[in-house]
Amino acid sequence: MLGFVRVDNESLVACLGDPQRAVAAYHELLRRGEDAVGAVRGGLGDGNPAVREGCCRLLDHLVDTDSMDLLIAMADDPDARVRTAAFHALACDRCKGDTCAPGAGQVLEPALRHLASDPDPHVRARAAELVGKFAHTEVRAAKALETSHAQDPSPAVRKKAGWYAPGGAIYERTVPRTLP
Repeated sequence: MLGFVRVDNESLVACLGDPQRAVAAYHELLRRGEDAVGAVRGGLGDGNPAVREGCCRLLDHLVDTDSMDLLIAMADDPDARVRTAAFHALACDRCKGDTCAPGAGQVLEPALRHLASDPDPHVRARAAELVGKFAHTEVRAAKALETSHAQDPSPAVRKKAGWYAPGGAIYERTVPRTLP
């Protein structure tokens, strides 16, 4: 730790843009948890894409319902790394559980749009994960994944979309089971 004990949260968020301090600042903000969420939310509007990306990654762990709309808006950030981090945070239940997972009404449209047309393959791959969460319940999601699996210019995106598309390994593993 680089002596962050007396540093305020906003200063720590700014350190996310400094390659020499970013990792330590990230871990300190994560350690501070709920107390740092306001500063992390504020960092989503920073002019430095590294700060915005770090804030999206932090919200993956610290997200609350009040932060969800801000995180969804980051899916349209001009920087591909920020969009990638935002889509990961929106799709990943492993880091935060289901406590505030966004519903299809909130995230499916931007995820479908980016899966179909984002210029960055990393963003499209993360969008496929988010679209995949709704493949069992939303016909549009299943069709978009099948289209991406068949037509995306990136082999990595085609592969990931295939995992989440009907018949894919993740799709089959996540089929809702009915109780006997």
